[in-house]
Amino acid sequence: MFGKKNHVDIELNADVERLLKSAKDGVLPIVEAGEPVLREQCVRYDGQLSKHTLHKLIETMHKTMLDAPGVGLAGPQIGLNLAIAVVEDHANGDDDGDPREIAEFPFHAIINPVYRPAGEETRSFYEGCLSFDGYQAVRKRYLDIIAHWHDEDGKEHEEHLHGWPARIFQHETDHLSGELYIDQAEIRSLTTVENLEDFWAQDPVPTQAAKELGFEL
Repeated sequence: MFGKKNHVDIELNADVERLLKSAKDGVLPIVEAGEPVLREQCVRYDGQLSKHTLHKLIETMHKTMLDAPGVGLAGPQIGLNLAIAVVEDHANGDDDGDPREIAEFPFHAIINPVYRPAGEETRSFYEGCLSFDGYQAVRKRYLDIIAHWHDEDGKEHEEHLHGWPARIFQHETDHLSGELYIDQAEIRSLTTVENLEDFWAQDPVPTQAAKELGFEL
């Protein structure tokens, strides 16, 4: 469960309700890079919202994420400084042999998420962000992590995540500490999505291209 007191913050709850009412067709605008909220350490969720409001918030974040479209969305990306995020991605037949090791990642609301590496192995792949739309860059991340979070009912979860799901979880969790993926990306690899598709899509991290761009994998 969330905390010992678990008292609803009436003022915050009202603010979140107003935010949710501003959604158009259930979709909220996504905060873009440069907005201060993306650089703040999020407040740990400790039951500040009513169950009804929390449920509506998660539902709206999920719909906003899918509409974008994306595979994750964190509270700061809708202007909310609470440690809440949503994640979801689905594998398909075309993903067989994908070096990113894409795997089924069912919908989760991850509240107060944290992770730790499960081993030292890393992978570097192109990565994007809904708050830095239109661009991607190579980012090194842990291949395996131990993920820990609470669900919307306050139940604790711990799971070993590997490959692409591990990358998604790391990306969204980092958002909650004020970090954007670009902070530790290989800046020389930065590309528009269009150029990524035209020049780099055959291999997410082409070895020869990496050498030409001047970064280490």
